[in-house]
Amino acid sequence: MVTSLRNSSDVLFLMLGAVMVFAMHAGFAFLEVGTVRQKNQVNAFVKILTDWSVSTILYFLIGFPLAYGISFLKPAGDLVNVAQGYDLVHYFFLLCFAACIPAIISGGIAERAKFWPQVVAGAIFAGLSYPLFESLIWGKNASLLQDIFKSIGGAEFHDYAGSVVVHSIGGWIALPAVLILGPRMGRYVRGKSHPIPISNIPFLALGSWILAVGWFGFNVMSAGHFDKISGLVAVNSLLAMIGGVLFAVVAGKNDPGFAHNGALAGLISICAGSDIMHPLAAFLTGGIASLIFVYGFHIEQEKLKIDDVLGVWPLHGVIGSWGGIAAGIFGLKELGGMGGVTFVSQLLGSLSAIVFALASGFVVYGLLSKTVGIRLSDEEEFAGADLSIHSIGAYPEEHVR
Repeated sequence: MVTSLRNSSDVLFLMLGAVMVFAMHAGFAFLEVGTVRQKNQVNAFVKILTDWSVSTILYFLIGFPLAYGISFLKPAGDLVNVAQGYDLVHYFFLLCFAACIPAIISGGIAERAKFWPQVVAGAIFAGLSYPLFESLIWGKNASLLQDIFKSIGGAEFHDYAGSVVVHSIGGWIALPAVLILGPRMGRYVRGKSHPIPISNIPFLALGSWILAVGWFGFNVMSAGHFDKISGLVAVNSLLAMIGGVLFAVVAGKNDPGFAHNGALAGLISICAGSDIMHPLAAFLTGGIASLIFVYGFHIEQEKLKIDDVLGVWPLHGVIGSWGGIAAGIFGLKELGGMGGVTFVSQLLGSLSAIVFALASGFVVYGLLSKTVGIRLSDEEEFAGADLSIHSIGAYPEEHVR
């Protein structure tokens, strides 16, 4: 009876976390819809929902078994008999992480990418690439890489809820996609930058809020079991988010886009060390992450002239890497943390993710670009992805004569 109750509690705990993280995909959608132009809003919604659906199937059949060595190709009774279906809800929860990869990439390649080639790319990342790296950090093959980190740095690489495994991987994979696609029409003309206005600040803000609320499922429920839940993770997530907002409001001069992305910057950065940092260190970690985004976005867009529409490379890629490294700084006992980490191991783990993600991104998008193509034609891009791909706009009544 006690065992059954414990198993039921774990299943419910993780299922609620899965639903909260699933809801974050609505946040990804609205964040993108609010940032792109009106003629590309439908595409953002359909793209993220389709990527989620394809990721669900491939992570079920390939990704989760690859990462954890657990297959669901057995009778339903056998699946339920294992701790009342715990493996099933564990798959659901971790699927939400895997599906973040194509959702993150979506924001970078918005407004000029073909639909089905991106679905194929997302399927490869969620079904193969991401689970492979996941297996090396959290899963069945963790000893292969973690032993190396421990032998060099003195501790295993620590990433409690995926600053590196999820966000850094997604953001650094997006960079090759953005580079291979090239900038949107009119974004840079004769070497000069011509910023393209966003379409809907309320939608952007809504996306940020949805993501922020769901993030507490992302971080807190990463405990995996009801008896391992930590109030420290919850409060650290909160203070990192607030640090991100306040630093962004000041550094971004009250810009609403920076303010709402600042919240996400803080949350991304705290995932790795949310279980080992002091709350004040979490606040500082989030604040630094926000500064990375505000100034990194400007460098990316204006100095490097990389047309990353939502700034997913600095937001998820660079800040995800910062989160991994920050855990090796503020997680130290000398700085008020719980200990058990080293700066060297955290740096090595963060760098390994960058190398893996860049290699994956250049291979997949390079092959797709050379074969089926990944960019809309000039005429399709000018008309907008909504009409070119989905044959309907975000506000169909406007086209009724």
